[in-house]
Amino acid sequence: MSPLKFQSMIGAPGLLLPPSFLYQRHPSLYSFIPYTEHSHLLHNIQLPYYYSNLKYSCTNSQLSNGHLQKSIGKCHAQHEDNKCDTSESRFVLDVQTLKSFPVEKLDGEFVMLRFDSITLLELLNIHNAFGNGTLSTIRYLYNAGAKVSLVSNWGRSGDPTVLSVEAVAGHLSSLLQLNVVAAKTVPCYMEIKSEKFQKADILLFENLTLFREELANCGVFSEKLASGASIFVNDAFFLSHKILASTVGVARFCYARLAGFHFEDQLLQLKQIREITMQPYLAIIGGGKFLEKAAALLRLASVCDGLIFVGMLAFQVMHASGISVPSCFLEHDAFGEAADLIELANSRKILIYFPTDLWCVNDNNSELFEIFSSKRLLPGWTPIDLGPMALKEINNFLSVCKKVLWIGPVKFASSANGAVGASDLGRMLEIICKNGCDLTVVGNAACQTVLEAKISVSQCKMFENASVVWDFLKGKALPGVAALDRAYPYEIDWATTYENPTQPLVVDIGSGNGLFPLKMAEKRNDLNFLGLEINNKLVMHCNDVMLNCNRKNVHFISTNATSTFRSIVSTYPGELFLVSIQCPNPDFNREGHRWRMVQRALVEAIIDLLAVDAKVFLQSDIEAVSIRMKEQFIKYGKGRIVKDEDDEDKIWLPENPFGVRSDWEQHAVDRGDFMYRMMLRKVGNP
Repeated sequence: MSPLKFQSMIGAPGLLLPPSFLYQRHPSLYSFIPYTEHSHLLHNIQLPYYYSNLKYSCTNSQLSNGHLQKSIGKCHAQHEDNKCDTSESRFVLDVQTLKSFPVEKLDGEFVMLRFDSITLLELLNIHNAFGNGTLSTIRYLYNAGAKVSLVSNWGRSGDPTVLSVEAVAGHLSSLLQLNVVAAKTVPCYMEIKSEKFQKADILLFENLTLFREELANCGVFSEKLASGASIFVNDAFFLSHKILASTVGVARFCYARLAGFHFEDQLLQLKQIREITMQPYLAIIGGGKFLEKAAALLRLASVCDGLIFVGMLAFQVMHASGISVPSCFLEHDAFGEAADLIELANSRKILIYFPTDLWCVNDNNSELFEIFSSKRLLPGWTPIDLGPMALKEINNFLSVCKKVLWIGPVKFASSANGAVGASDLGRMLEIICKNGCDLTVVGNAACQTVLEAKISVSQCKMFENASVVWDFLKGKALPGVAALDRAYPYEIDWATTYENPTQPLVVDIGSGNGLFPLKMAEKRNDLNFLGLEINNKLVMHCNDVMLNCNRKNVHFISTNATSTFRSIVSTYPGELFLVSIQCPNPDFNREGHRWRMVQRALVEAIIDLLAVDAKVFLQSDIEAVSIRMKEQFIKYGKGRIVKDEDDEDKIWLPENPFGVRSDWEQHAVDRGDFMYRMMLRKVGNP
């Protein structure tokens, strides 16, 4: 049973109160009840009209039968069973990281690292934890033997006070205790081969602020920027919501695209915002622009146990709940979205709170202040800060919380970010942090307040750039994350996947409708078979067939094997005995096409994980495709992969050596096409 469930009802100003019967079930909720002389006014919120297409369920704190049809594109990822799993985003956030990449493959490689200059240039100020993460990334690459080039942007174009690239290089040199050499250009092959680069420990290229092509994500500029680099590492997490040449465009020109240490850490913390790890979980929400943030607010309402509004957004919620609010404080086209939020809160029985009272300033006399009930704001007075009763009630709520998200400033009309209420809120958070509360703070103003309250970076998670978090909560894809290689997001329990998980493993990449693995599994009970296929519907069909046949030595996974093969197969407890790649779509193997299947990353992963004398079976009905696959394996195998000795005298295998055909092979043979087959063998490890 959730430790904090509220029946959304309106009572004292600003509080959607729980009914009394919940107090017996949750004694800790007594502290959530502020004193009010208006308890007899409690009544259910009646929305002005009912949205018949909104259906919610509070089962397990998830939306179900969910269709949230008016806002499905805004925040909720619908599965095929029409249920919304609030712990998973439909936008993949699991990426390949520098930490998981084989360190030996960095030696001698030219690595381009995109970093956020703010985290380093202000290292001695408030960004030390962030900056240290990026410094660790740089040192790790250097110590691994990589040739590192750094790219970043700082300052504004045309600002005469902007640091020169030489000054930034000197700053980095002192931080890293390495020789960072400045280059006045963006990367090019000749620059990389120059004597200057050969003598430098690390090369820093010119300030990207000076190039308009950076913001335009210009393809030509991106290619020049990535010139010579084989591996791209992104450590500029706070730019993830932008489409830039240095974070998105360059990725298509490198064979490996990885998240640096700082990026990985921030991405993990971002995902935890939507995870119900501890309860009660409250979100303190400041700022304005309700319509722009409506989808994100719905997402928070689907995972949190309560929402506390401490900014202009509160007026929109008050208005939608039937409270009279001066029109100058409202977004009139956001009424429906606010009503949706209240409807969802009612369904999940969670708290929605807006300030009971507010400090206001007289419009005609800026030195005249007064406290007003939020229900009785008078003309000629403008809210500027949280009132004492509101702060007391918020403190009561926070005192029992185990997890808190603070996103957005405590800011009302005409108020500055440094409101007294924000400082009081910071002190409250300091206390609950010491008591073990999981705190996440988002936005420059909120982060500054928390730091002034003497809450250390190690005690909480901080995101200074609120835009990244808002976009994530809205369900938007983050371009900087999407540009990186995918990682398989789940831990595979091989003991339940196969009856005998130690048997040698055969992997069929691009398994299609699964004909080859399924038939092979019938013939060879001494082997386990794994089909990797990017088409999820085909995978679901294959696993259904597997269950109906009661086969215990075959399984299928929906994934892009090009980037996830290593993370999946490396955890298998037995030996990798055979890998087959059969009839890949030729359109995906054209030179220069980013998504061609047989890329360097996949080839290296296969060869690294194969047991000695294990084999690779390649075939296609198009000769050029088979030749290209063979060339990729020979090139990146670096002497570890050769043509199988049994077939050295043959250009192509005349028959399928397994006696089992894939669906496309059968189709090609039936129409009389020749199959270009070959068998490769691993001869040893370096």
